Amino acid sequence: MGCLPAALERAGREESWAVADAICTVLEDPGELRAWRRQLLAACMRGLVAIYSSSKDESKPELERAMLLRLEELLGVLQEVDPGDWCSLVKTGLKYRYRDGTFLKVLNAAIQLLYSSESALAR
Repeated sequence: MGCLPAALERAGREESWAVADAICTVLEDPGELRAWRRQLLAACMRGLVAIYSSSKDESKPELERAMLLRLEELLGVLQEVDPGDWCSLVKTGLKYRYRDGTFLKVLNAAIQLLYSSESALAR
């Protein structure tokens, strides 16, 4: 469980995320579950940054779409991000995927969520 988030950043395979999802279903302590989801969110953002940086064109659209949807889901649950990871994702995403509709849709939804008046980032 400790090594999985780092592997998710590099691998970007659905099988690895299936294991992460299985861990979410068995964690009973709300604090542990939240901490686990934070790790998954960070891994997801770092994985997207790695994908965007390594393949400047959209060479893996299915993988990117799956990661973006996972990002949107985790943001909806947690409603918070690490500012460094967030800045890196926005910067890299806008640099390489400024024409990608899915990226822009998820980015817009994330901005609406994270910068609402109730969010910690808005304060």
